Amino acid sequence: MARTWLSIRVELASGRGEDYWPRPGRILAAARSHTFEQLGTAIDLAFARWDLAHLRLFTLADQTPVCSFRTWEDTPDDAVDSDRTTLSRLTPGDQFAYVFDMGDDWTHLCTIADHRIDPLDELGLMAAQPTPYQGWGDLADQYGRRWNGDNGSPAPRPPSNPLADLPPILPWWGPRQP
Repeated sequence: MARTWLSIRVELASGRGEDYWPRPGRILAAARSHTFEQLGTAIDLAFARWDLAHLRLFTLADQTPVCSFRTWEDTPDDAVDSDRTTLSRLTPGDQFAYVFDMGDDWTHLCTIADHRIDPLDELGLMAAQPTPYQGWGDLADQYGRRWNGDNGSPAPRPPSNPLADLPPILPWWGPRQP
């Protein structure tokens, strides 16, 4: 297969009032025929977002807003529809912003690599959607939760053996044998 797909570096710059450094990131492979809406979904999944019922907005370098006309009640002036606009409008070296959740403002810097890639080389398959193939950094929970049931109270004290409550499916799980 030819080197026809885009390699898109996505770095989380800020969210929930915090700026991130070093910035966690992911690199995604995407066909030029994929839409911005598909790219937004792939970014959200790559950054471990689980509540996807939030608006998303891309802002291109020329300040063109890209959002879903299906989900936005009042689209920004001069916006283009992310459900219909493909990534073919992007060129090597382009940079643009992506914001997920207009309240918590999970803001990302996206950069198109200077070279195209072969999805079979990078992914080992022809993916139907944009797909991450590299990543780094700690991902913040979408709502700042640190454990299941976190209500903002101080973290529970860890047990002396944090694996002791696990069933002995693996040899190092469960209570330690003397």
